[in-house]
Amino acid sequence: MADLRENLLDWLRDAHAMEQQAEQMLRAQASRIEHYPVVKQRIEQHLEETLGQQALLKGCIERLGGSTSAMKDMMGKMMAFGQAAGGMANSDEIVKGAISSYVFENLEIATYTALIAAAETVGDAETKRVCEQILPQEQAMAAWVLEHLPQLTEEFLVRDATPDLEAKR
Repeated sequence: MADLRENLLDWLRDAHAMEQQAEQMLRAQASRIEHYPVVKQRIEQHLEETLGQQALLKGCIERLGGSTSAMKDMMGKMMAFGQAAGGMANSDEIVKGAISSYVFENLEIATYTALIAAAETVGDAETKRVCEQILPQEQAMAAWVLEHLPQLTEEFLVRDATPDLEAKR
């Protein structure tokens, strides 16, 4: 049977890799958005939060005597690159990107919810505190995307139906 702290440490490494993936996805999205300034601004804000989250997770991992997983971090970055490359080919990139963002934010919410429970079970108050600090940021981003998705969709459709206006990004 695995040591409880080893499970927690492994899940923290997974979360760090997930945030590496998020960073790459957010950077790619922000760099490509041209016609939706409100969306771009919110993505850039969440990118800054994501960088802070990475640092917090790394601190937890190191405090527990571990190090981040180069392999997991690289896999996360590769997945983000694949998602960005695939999205570039879509004529409705902005809408599909928003939908993907909402799904990813909910993955992060579930991850931090599980990490909070694991840290509590292990008795790691600092990791629990860190994850409780990160969780509301992910919840806020998911809520923002969901709240703005109808307006973004409408704006895309209007732009797409208007000659001489690019809509996809």
